[in-house]
Amino acid sequence: MSGERETSRMEISRRDLLRAGGVGIAGTVLLGAAGCGGSQQASSSKSGGKQGLVSRGDIHIEMPTHMIPPDPNTAIMQNGAEQAARDMGVSVKFRGPDQFSMPQIRQIFESSIASNPSGIAATLPDASALGPEIRKAVNKGIPVVLFNAGLDHWKQLGALTYFGQTEYEAGVEAGKRMAQAGVKSALVINHQQGQLTLETRYRGVKKGLGGSVKEVAVDGSDPTAMRNGTASALKQNPDVDGLITLGPEAAVQALRAIKSVGRSGQVKAATFDISPEVLKDVRDGNLLFAIDQQMFLQTYLSVVTLTTYIQYLLSPVSAVPTGPDFVIRDMADKFIKLSRQGIH
Repeated sequence: MSGERETSRMEISRRDLLRAGGVGIAGTVLLGAAGCGGSQQASSSKSGGKQGLVSRGDIHIEMPTHMIPPDPNTAIMQNGAEQAARDMGVSVKFRGPDQFSMPQIRQIFESSIASNPSGIAATLPDASALGPEIRKAVNKGIPVVLFNAGLDHWKQLGALTYFGQTEYEAGVEAGKRMAQAGVKSALVINHQQGQLTLETRYRGVKKGLGGSVKEVAVDGSDPTAMRNGTASALKQNPDVDGLITLGPEAAVQALRAIKSVGRSGQVKAATFDISPEVLKDVRDGNLLFAIDQQMFLQTYLSVVTLTTYIQYLLSPVSAVPTGPDFVIRDMADKFIKLSRQGIH
């Protein structure tokens, strides 16, 4: 297909969306200490900022997340939040941990709530650990939006809505595409064990592929360990003809592992999530596809929704899926251009 983007913007019913599942990773350092927006507020927003219940210039949104600095998606999320802050004329503070640590994430949530913000947009990587914090914010009268992680829990916790990918359905579609490419036996490389989002993706791939699917755990904090762990799994499973990673950094190392064991051209590879290097591999035909959950859009829409709710009491009434969106070879160059701008 030339000159046209192949995508999977599925028609998902509200019931199916809530059933699909989707959570994120985890993690108290402040990312972007100065916050987003700041004094750079769009003049167009100021012109209508005094309408409704509150002036937009008085709106401050806290954004506690699980996103860590090395993750390429962190900057994309920050960019989405910053752009929305400028467009809406509000201030936003994006927070994240320096490493996977639930105590750190809980501290981030506690600090965000204690600051008495106008609203909170948050990821929910662990509902049992962080759900009570969301409920605490709601009980204080702080409007909350969840994004990226928390699809199964946003409503019961009292959040306004959820923006993110339906992870299980994304996995199912990925598995189907692998099967259509001729894959009968695949490895799923999990770079962060215990992470519910990744486990949900794995279950979806297993369902969608329908053949033999084996999950392989690797250390996502160490590129060499990811590469060696993947290479070892390929050697131990010589009949495998497919491989899908659950994150972009793992994809880069997986391709190197495939080459190191002499399986180039024999093992078809794909990945969840995108990065500039992953997009180049899609363009060059090294990856069948990469799944874009549109993280820029997740944070952008979260800020817009909280602003319109705080000001006008307007918000979506159901969860809003932002993925899966499948990036294939024909459109990779356009995505590469946008990735240089920090949008994809």
